[in-house]
Amino acid sequence: MDGGSDRDLAARLAQFAAALRARGVRVGLGDELDGAAALALVDLLDRAEVHRALRIALKIPRDAWALFDALFEAIWDGAPPRDPPRLDLPRDHRGPAQWRWDGERVRLALADEDEAPDGATPGYSDEPMLRRKPFDRCSAAEIATLERMLRRLAPRLAARRTRRLVPVRTRGHVDLRRSLRHALRSEGDLVRLARRDRPIETPSLVVLYDTSGSMDAHTRLLLALGFALRRAIRKVELFAFNTALVPVTRLVEPAEEDRTLARLAASVPDWSGGTRIGACLEAFNAHHLDRMAGRRTTVVILSDGLDHGDAAALGRAMRALRERVGRVIWLNPLAGDPRYRPETDGMRAALPYVDHFGPAHNLEALEALLRLVR
Repeated sequence: MDGGSDRDLAARLAQFAAALRARGVRVGLGDELDGAAALALVDLLDRAEVHRALRIALKIPRDAWALFDALFEAIWDGAPPRDPPRLDLPRDHRGPAQWRWDGERVRLALADEDEAPDGATPGYSDEPMLRRKPFDRCSAAEIATLERMLRRLAPRLAARRTRRLVPVRTRGHVDLRRSLRHALRSEGDLVRLARRDRPIETPSLVVLYDTSGSMDAHTRLLLALGFALRRAIRKVELFAFNTALVPVTRLVEPAEEDRTLARLAASVPDWSGGTRIGACLEAFNAHHLDRMAGRRTTVVILSDGLDHGDAAALGRAMRALRERVGRVIWLNPLAGDPRYRPETDGMRAALPYVDHFGPAHNLEALEALLRLVR
């Protein structure tokens, strides 16, 4: 087992984490960062040290150690792959979770999860604590609770009243000037009072979702945000991107989330694959920006910025986008880790054209987005 270059080491760690996730072990992006930090502290030529460091840093539960050993042999030792043992993990570690309709809402449920009596949600977490819990550490039951919380938040925060007063036919402030003008038409009789009020102004919003493999741990909750915004905002356009850009607004039907998720899975190619953010933004600018551009338009990009494409192309696309819209917001799940620095080529190219850069790793971060939209 050799150390290899930093790039090879990072790629092998990402492959290892993906293999664990594919077999039901919850390994998030924060765990991968911990794994990379642990590898920097050990002797990479010492198999036992690497094995022990990764098992600790990735927080592998004891009942998944046999699976960990089998995948470690295949990926780190280069041994011929053998069938890993079948896991019987506790509820928080069994996976992958699936979207299911329970008659009232779409919730994340494990493949063999039994419903709790009287519709209660197993493993319920206190809401104030759950708001701060990273998505990649949440159980299926907690994710279902977060989805309900998002549904309640969006209508309250995604719209506001304007400062200007406009004529209205119902309740509002009395407009004496218009009332007197109306009276002149009826020979001075004040037949009715004219009124004004501040109308509710909803934002014009464009949301671009990164659905590449590195975003797997966050994609489900971010899509739930999209469902909530579609319920609350009339002018919202949704796009999914990885190696290609796919408009998905018409696929999202808030009242039929189960069918929506099935349509998304079938319609977005290369789901959980690589990422070419620059090329996807260039496609958005070329084919969609003219229809959506404007000073009141806010573009939200939900991505970890781990781009496999040309960073220069990403910078050009971001500059062209920023010149045509009112505001660009970039939310990055990795930014929830205090150790994170946006030092990849893609993030460095994009940040000069971003009005607000923040995290997207928990519900509290998404609440901040809704306030920015407001």
